[in-house]
Amino acid sequence: INKLNYSHDVIKETGKMLVNSLNTDTPFSVFERFGFQSGRDADKFEGFESWRTSSGLLALTADYINSFISLKVFSEIDLGTHTMFICDVVEASVINDILSMSYNYYLNNVKPKNDTSGKTGYVCKVCGWIYEGEELPSDIICPLCNHGASDFEKI
Repeated sequence: INKLNYSHDVIKETGKMLVNSLNTDTPFSVFERFGFQSGRDADKFEGFESWRTSSGLLALTADYINSFISLKVFSEIDLGTHTMFICDVVEASVINDILSMSYNYYLNNVKPKNDTSGKTGYVCKVCGWIYEGEELPSDIICPLCNHGASDFEKI
């Protein structure tokens, strides 16, 4: 986990984490809510239906996941910019039989396609935000997903 992510701090503090396996029914709005904003700035679960596992961790509902794994950290490895958390499985459950969402499925079926025709600039490969301009600033940070210049490509 990237050390700059709020999730990293929470995992280090609590020694717990939960992995939700998203299903193919998950809409882009869930990615926007949980992936394109930081828990430092917003309560991602506020007004969002969720439930607690027997480990006490918040999980998404069966509308969006087909399984989950609750983990307890027993060791960690410092990788410079990231930390690898080594965990024991505390709890795991299959919720339903809806197919798991792969990254390829997300790219082809969930992530919105931007109309870049007639535009000059760069598009964020992560979220699709478009920067219109001849040159991409080297220090640009995408206002939607907070990724830097290396995640942009010329239109």
